[in-house]
Formats: sequence, structure tokens, C-alpha cells
Amino acid sequence: MTGLDRNSVRRTAVLAGAALIVGLLPLASAGTAAAADPDPVPVDRFEGEVPFASQPAEGLFTWGGDADDPPELTLAERSDAPEGAKVLAGDYDISGYGGFTHDYAADQPGHDWSAHKGIRFWWDGQDNGKKTAFEIKDGGANGEASELWTTSFTDDFSGWKQIEIPFGDFTYRTDYQPVGGIDQVLGLTQMWGYAVTLPVGAPGRFAMDDVELYGKADQSLRASVTTDAAVYPVKEGGTASVKVSVATTGSAPIDEPVTVAYESAGGTAESGKDYTPVKGEITFPAGTESGASRTVRVPTLRDRTGEAAETVPLKLTVTGAKAPAETPQVVIDAHGLPYLDAKLPVKKRVADLLSRMSLAEKAGQMTQAERGAIGAGGDIAAYDLGSLLSGGGSTPTPNTPAAWAKMIDGYQLRAQATRFQIPLIYGVDAVHGHNNLAGATVMPHNIGIGATRDPALAERTGAVTAAEVRATGVPWDFAPCLCVTRDERWGRSYESFGEDPALVESMETVVQGLQGDRSGRDLKDDDRVLATAKHFVGDGGTAYGSSITGSYTVDQGVTKVGRQELEAVHLAPFQEAVDRGVGTVMPSYSSLDLGDGQGPVKMHARADMINGVLKDRMGFDGFVISDWNAIDQLPGDYAAHVRTSVNAGVDMMMVPYGYKEFSATLIDEAKAGRVTDRRIDDAVARILAQKFRLGLFEKPYADTSGASAIGSTAHRAVARQAAAESQVLLKNAGSVLPLKKSQKVYVAGSNADDIGNQTGGWTITWQGSSGNITPGTTILQGMRKAGGDVTYSKDASASTAGYDVGVVVVGETPYAEGVGDVGNGNDLELTAADKAAVDTVCAAMKCAVLIVSGRPQLIGDRLGDVDALVASWLPGTEGDGVADVLYGRRAFTGQLPVTWPKSESQLPINVGDTSYDPQFPYGWGLTTLTNVPGGGTASLRALALVAAAAERAGARTVARTAVTKARLLVQQKIGTAVTAASAKPFADADHLLLTGHYADAVAKLTQAYRAG
Repeated sequence: MTGLDRNSVRRTAVLAGAALIVGLLPLASAGTAAAADPDPVPVDRFEGEVPFASQPAEGLFTWGGDADDPPELTLAERSDAPEGAKVLAGDYDISGYGGFTHDYAADQPGHDWSAHKGIRFWWDGQDNGKKTAFEIKDGGANGEASELWTTSFTDDFSGWKQIEIPFGDFTYRTDYQPVGGIDQVLGLTQMWGYAVTLPVGAPGRFAMDDVELYGKADQSLRASVTTDAAVYPVKEGGTASVKVSVATTGSAPIDEPVTVAYESAGGTAESGKDYTPVKGEITFPAGTESGASRTVRVPTLRDRTGEAAETVPLKLTVTGAKAPAETPQVVIDAHGLPYLDAKLPVKKRVADLLSRMSLAEKAGQMTQAERGAIGAGGDIAAYDLGSLLSGGGSTPTPNTPAAWAKMIDGYQLRAQATRFQIPLIYGVDAVHGHNNLAGATVMPHNIGIGATRDPALAERTGAVTAAEVRATGVPWDFAPCLCVTRDERWGRSYESFGEDPALVESMETVVQGLQGDRSGRDLKDDDRVLATAKHFVGDGGTAYGSSITGSYTVDQGVTKVGRQELEAVHLAPFQEAVDRGVGTVMPSYSSLDLGDGQGPVKMHARADMINGVLKDRMGFDGFVISDWNAIDQLPGDYAAHVRTSVNAGVDMMMVPYGYKEFSATLIDEAKAGRVTDRRIDDAVARILAQKFRLGLFEKPYADTSGASAIGSTAHRAVARQAAAESQVLLKNAGSVLPLKKSQKVYVAGSNADDIGNQTGGWTITWQGSSGNITPGTTILQGMRKAGGDVTYSKDASASTAGYDVGVVVVGETPYAEGVGDVGNGNDLELTAADKAAVDTVCAAMKCAVLIVSGRPQLIGDRLGDVDALVASWLPGTEGDGVADVLYGRRAFTGQLPVTWPKSESQLPINVGDTSYDPQFPYGWGLTTLTNVPGGGTASLRALALVAAAAERAGARTVARTAVTKARLLVQQKIGTAVTAASAKPFADADHLLLTGHYADAVAKLTQAYRAG
């Protein structure tokens, strides 16, 4: 009907009325029609029979990425309407994503579309060349808790055109599923409606009419033949078993026979020498149940010579159903070659394998793609890919440990189809636990770990993270971030352990938590991962206003420093990481300006820093991985991007969706001599060495034996301790804290009962989000579990009468990277609602204010009205840890990892600054320990003697204890009366403590005492 004149498709009144009646009934009755080609069944006529409504009622509704993205819809009268008098029309101007949905009523059964060939509708073409996505929904509880199946059409025509889409054209959405998937089978017997996603980037309008089911179900479109895998590795002499199955989209038995002719043909293996050829036919008779299978066996032969892997494609010719998307391949495993001998030293294995590889295979090893870009994974072997990653929020469906392991095993299986069966190395940003995985143990962000001042605990958090990550099949973690945050307007400041390089260095025990022994000998274990020191170098020093990335103000900007400051502040943590054996390093998006006349140069282009400093001077022997599409920010054309970054020393390129272009360009640059063979061999040798150390050649697939510990009580206990130790008590007038269980406590504030806000960015998704996004304990829940007599009113609207003390939990909502930069829609002020909650509660009773945030918030104007103030940072999933210190189960011991400013105009402000007058100095942190020392200057003199003697004797624990006692004594005197005269020596003392100058630290604290 597509090519007919639009007037010829007008329905008669009788037909339209009958169809409408059918459309208003559950569609199961439509499948009983006796006619060979059933009448079309309306889904939506847009005459008003389906209202504008939303779940649970049936209706049309819009949606979008932000307030401007949902389109404006109307039922418009059109004289040229293909059916009836009205059409659905609308205008749109979408920057993110937007569209509309027709959902069936949630309190009624799903509809049965299985009797029909497909779905069709009329579209008023604008000839704009843009693609419009069309989705249908099946399974689950309702239209908003169902699976999405998608296809698209191109608006390359003018005027009305009927778009027909057979159900066989729809594919399962791999990038987004609102429920995490159900069974990934298009169940046409339980349909919930459809959705249209409109084009982005430019204003537009559309009109649509007469959505209906059409045609008779065609078995070749609803039945398909599949194999249980695409690749079948087998040891030489073994037999591969290929399971061939038939399935239907509606899970009904097939009603016509399906035949599958098979034949081993082609490939790199030699028939009769390497394998016994097979040929035959399988028949699935009419009435065969969906899911039935038969097995084809392909025997291989021994020839007792060492050789690379060889392939035996099994060609399938299918009649009566859709054939598999690709030809399954039997792979005779590589064998007898030196690089496969696990007893040989890594260096010899690398040299042997490298000597056998082609330029294309080497280029593939230097290429990293995003899992969302490779579809079913065929390109892994086609491009000899060396690595895959999951970006923030890029997760399997469902987002479970088992699904992660199955997904990554599937990708590793694809790599077995390459000549040398080089395993993939899969990477994730597990920056505070396995944060992409729902149900994982989420640690405090690094800023909170820095506040603990507890290197042993930092190592334990890394060990828990490594165990949970490796148990899902992931051997590589893009962490830790070793940035030294120098301006808390930076949206990544919470990824830093602090503003003092000495503090960052002290927390690098996390590298051992992730990797194990410095030698790398533990990397093959099932609870260790390869770590990544990032972002080399100076990302924490970018100047406000220097970024040219979109609307960012700080992130990815320019760090302008002299060489002495570069060495002392930004490079020092990377030398520590190299000394600890870190396996990979990631350069920064930012630029470095050393004042040497070159101006700002992007770090991915700085050969002097990557080759010269990192690899040559520091002796880094791991490999360098680029940041996400970072080479695209380099000057010149794409070929220049590739050769500049590779020649600068970047060994593997994270090119998530551009892996084909990168690989091809690198090959071209190498052939032209602009990238040398020596540089490529060095890069690939570094990558292969880490794969050997990780044991991936021997065990490429996931070892899930540790999966039961993911999110376990033991793991959460570590996160709970970290959350408790990260709490920094800034003020505690009248000893409001710790709370007593006998007190009636009034709890308020936006962050008291929000696990999403509490965990921050890089949690489940890149930016994170508010709400109940992953299992955990909120601060409010932790207080209740601690046995407190707690009443909660988020906005403090409930009566405040009759309470002993109030706890107001306020702060930030999640963000990540430059999206969180101050000036990019963010500031350091509490929201109006948070301020109101603080004012209401603190005016009515004694109060403690907890600030849940990734950076200091400006609280000075309310400090006098607040009895107790706590910097809670982003404590992760274990709110019990916060409750532990609130109720005195643990003492407050945390210290500020960054300076807490009085105003935004003071920024940047850091320990060591000549002018230093903060609200609270770096290193500040009151305690609720009962044994805070007294004695004034006499005690300080005694502690100075102890510290000096211990320093001379190398008794660091004794010396640190002396400095800590001196700090607590000084804080007790100063209270909230922090002045510039006391703040500067106080902050300097903490830096001296971290650098082992204990006697000098006590001297500085004595100076602060006298100034206070």
C-alpha cells in the first residue's frame, strides 16, 4: 500500500468502526482470525480514542533529557489526514534526547501482536535526511517496565508515506533498558506499545497518523536459527560441538519446517590435514518447540607441529527461518609456540609473540574500543582489538556480577578467533569501588579517603575494590587518580586525596591494594587488578577559566607552573606510583604550560613528559593508556593526532567509537615512516607484558569464585570504617557530638536519606544521580540502625518542638568531571532549601550540620548558629559509618584533606600559600576522643622533645603520635577562632608531619598555639 495514492487508503466508516472496536479489546483476539491475511488492527488512530495520559492509564505522553527536550504534541485536524480527520502533530527542539510514547494501560493484560507481520504508520516527511528511532515494548509489568526493541527510518521524502516495519527488523537495545532487560526475546504475545525518539540538534516538526498492525506473521521473520556461540575454540585433536537452535519471537512452536544445511568450508585450517570435513542437513519439523536444538560436531586432527590458531568456518544455509547473523567458526587453538609457555620469563614470551605479529595485529593491540561500539563483537577479531572498556554507566543487561562475567567472557571468546589468541584486557573506572555495578560496595570518594589519614585503610579499600572488580571478569581498573587538587572549583576535586602532594603520596598504598606486590607477581590472582595512575600530569592544577572544552571552566584547562612546582606538587605522586609498580598510566586531558615559550601543550602530545620524564627518568615500564577520545583535542588532522600521541609515548589509545579509523590511520602512519617500527614494538611489548603478568593467556575468562563476596558484609565493613574515619569534625560547641541514644533527634536536609547524593558522581552512571540507585545504607537509616530516637522531616516542615538535638544533612547533588565545575551551573553555596532547613532546625534546638559534598561548601555566614559542623564528604554506600561517629561508636578522627575557604574569592587557597586565612585550615579535625591532652605550652615543649628524639631514632609511630597530640591540644585552644596567624603554621605542621619532619611540625603547632 506504500505506493498508492493517499486517498485510496481511506477507510470506510464501517471498517473504521469495526477496527476501532477491535483496537479497544485485548489484541489476543486478533490472532484467531481465519483469513490468510488478517485485517489491519489499529494501535493508534489519533482521533482522540487514546488520551494524553501516562502510567498506569493508557495514553500518549512525552519525555526528554531536560525540561526543553519533550516535544509539544497536539491532535490536529488535517484535510489530508491519511485516516480519519486528525493526526498527531508536534514541534520539537531537542538538545539531549526527547520523544513520545503510547503505553497500554498497566492494569490490563499486555496485547498480543504475534499474528501479524509487523507494525506500520503514516509519516509526513520533511525530507530532512534525519533518522527517527521507532521502538516497541514487550514483557515485564507495564510499558515503563518492559524491554525496548528498536529500529529507525530516515526522513528522506516529502509528504505522507506509510512506513512498514516487520517485527523481524527490530533489535534489542543494548545501550539502555529501563528495567535492565527481562529475557531479551521479543515476546509479541505481551506488547505494551511503542515509542518514537525524535532527531536532535535542530528545531523540527512532525505529523503521524494511523499506527496499525499489518500482514500475516511470516515464519521466516519471526523464526530464527542461532548457534550457541560465534566462536568454538578447541585444542588440536579435539572435537568442536556446535549447537544449532531454532527459536521464534513469540516463543510459539514453528508451523512450517525449518532446514539447516551445514558445511565446513574456507578458513585458515586445511581440510583433511587440520580437521575432518563435515557436511549435512538438519530438519526441524513443523510443530517443533521454540528453543529446540541439534548438535553438529567438527573433529580436528593432530599434526604435532607448533602453530598459530586456525579457523574452520561452518557455513549454514537456512530455509524457513532467519539465518544466524554470522557464520560460526571452529578455532583450533594455537599450540607449541614459546609465547604460550607460562614457565618462560615474561620478557621472552613478549619477544617471541611480538616477532610473529603483523603490523595490523600490533595496531590492534594498541586500540581500545567501548563495549557499546562493537555490537555482537565480530570486530574484536576483525580488527585484532587489544582492549575494551566500559565507560561510566556502560553496563550489561541486567547489571549483575554474573552478567558482567558473561559479557566479558563473550568478548574474550571473540579474541580466541585471532591468529595468536591474544586475550583482551578489559578496563573500567572503578574509582571508589566497582561503582558501575549495582550492589557493589561503594567506598568514599578519594577526598574522603584522604581525610582518614590512614594509609593502611586506603590499601584495604583498594583490595576490596580489586576483589569485586576481578570477580566480574574485569582485570584492569582506571584508578587511582593521583591528582593534587589545587582549586576546589574543579569538578573532579573529589577524585583527589587532597591538596598536598605528601598526602596524596601517603595514600598510594591503594596501588598495593589493587595490584598486590610491587613486582606484579600477584596480578594473576583472582582478587587483583592492574591499576592506573592518572592523570599525568597536573590535572589538579588547571586554572579557573582556562578550559576550552564546552562550558567547562576548570576541567581540561591549562596548568601553568614552573618546573620546580611541577616537580614538587604534581610529578611527585607519579614517581611514588612508579616505585610501587603501577601497571598503567593515563595522561591528562589538560595542557601544561611551563613558561618556556611553548605555551600550553596538551599532555597527550608531550613527549618530553611521557617519554622523557615518565618512561626514561622515572623508569616506568608499564603502558600508557590515553583518556577517552583525548587525542581528538590535539591540533592538526586525524593523522596528526595519531602520530603525535603515539610518538609522545601513548601506547594504547582509548578511541571508544573510532577504533576502526584509529587502527587504519596508525597503520598508514607506520607504513609512511612517520611512526617507527621501534615505537610500535615498544608500545605493544609493554601491553603484552601486562597481559602476561595478569595471567590472561592462561585464564582469559572470568574467575567468578569471589563473586559471592561482592557487596558482602565483610567488604561493607571496610567501606563502613572508611566512611567513619573520613568524617571531619570542624566545630563541636558544647560537645553536641557524639549524640546519645536517649536523645530525641530531629533529622532534616536533602542528603540525609539519599544514597545517590551520598555516593556522588561515578556511581552506576558517569554523572551519578540522586535517589535509590544502588543498595546501601543512608545516613538516616544508619542513625536508626544505631538505635537513635530519630524523627525525619526532609524540609524541616514538621514541628520542631520537643527535641533534644537536630541533625541537618545538606550538601551537593552528584556530578562528575567538568560538568561539576563551579561556573558551569554550579557554585559552592548550599541550596535555598538546605539553607532553610539549617536555619529552621538550628533556631529551634542545638544542632549538628553534616555537609555531604565533594568539596567544601561556604557555611561561614551560618557558622555562629551551628553548634557542630561535620565535613562528611561523599561517604559511599555505608551510612552506618557516619552513624558510628555521630553516636560515638567510633571517635571522630578525620582531618581536612583540603583547605576550607571563607569565600569563593579566596580560591585557589592551599597549604603553603604566603597569604592564608581560611575558615578552617588544611589538616584541621576535632576529635571526640576522651583523652585530648591538656597542659598548654608545657605539654607542647614535652611533645617537641619526644618528636625530636623519635625522629632521630626513626621511630615514626611514636613521632606521629606526639605530633597528633600536639595538634589536638592546639585545636582545643583555638576552637572556632581560627585566624590567619594560627591557620598558616597549623596547616604547615600537617605537611611537615606527612613529610617526616616531626620536630618541625610540633614547632609549627606551638607557633599556632601562641597565635591562637
